[in-house]
Amino acid sequence: MARAAQPPAMLCCMPGVAFVPALLVSWSSAAFIISYVIAVLAGHVEPLVPYISDTGTKPPESGIFGFMINISALLAVITMCIRYLLIEKQNESSHFVGSSCNMFSLCIGLMGCTGMGIVATFQELAVPSVHDIGALVAFGSGVVYITLQSIISYKSCPQWNTYFVCHVRMAISVISCIAFIPMIVFASRISMTKIDWTPGEKDYTYHLLSAICEWTVAFGFIFFFLTFIRDFQRVSLRISTEIHEDS
Repeated sequence: MARAAQPPAMLCCMPGVAFVPALLVSWSSAAFIISYVIAVLAGHVEPLVPYISDTGTKPPESGIFGFMINISALLAVITMCIRYLLIEKQNESSHFVGSSCNMFSLCIGLMGCTGMGIVATFQELAVPSVHDIGALVAFGSGVVYITLQSIISYKSCPQWNTYFVCHVRMAISVISCIAFIPMIVFASRISMTKIDWTPGEKDYTYHLLSAICEWTVAFGFIFFFLTFIRDFQRVSLRISTEIHEDS
């Protein structure tokens, strides 16, 4: 006679997913730094604050830049989705933010990730108009995303976040917003597309100021995601399977 045995479910549990934002932060930082070092050593850009995209325009750094930024975009998508699910779960016990606001924040973040993919795929000198649109989407959506997340963090206090973390996130958001505006303004004043800038030439000042703001915003994103690590320690990945045996 067939008998179905139902042993306890086999459970594979990973205690926390803090490695996801940690990997995003370390990988993205490495992408910027490695591309910069190779581009400078190869003589493709000047060492004094080039645009981030300038460091990934010519081979061999272009291949490294494109590959690593695409991976960063994927890690950012995963991080944002986990963040969305975390907020939804926290909302079940203490309703502190509307589900539509949480979803809107996720959509804005995913737009930014799409912009990153465009930047990595369409290089600055090859397709400048598409590249610039991707950069605008990436930085613009990114600034809006971290600002919304800062507001959501304040709403979740004190149960799910400390005020110190909220203050840090909001400070990063404010600095990024302030840097984003002159980044666009100064970039719009540049009348040529090039990567080999030298001090004293036409539009160099606009290029330098815009590039400084760009690096500020980019590392603002990196430091912001760094603050997610502690939150993600509360999240576990669980995969359960039931085994049925017939005898």
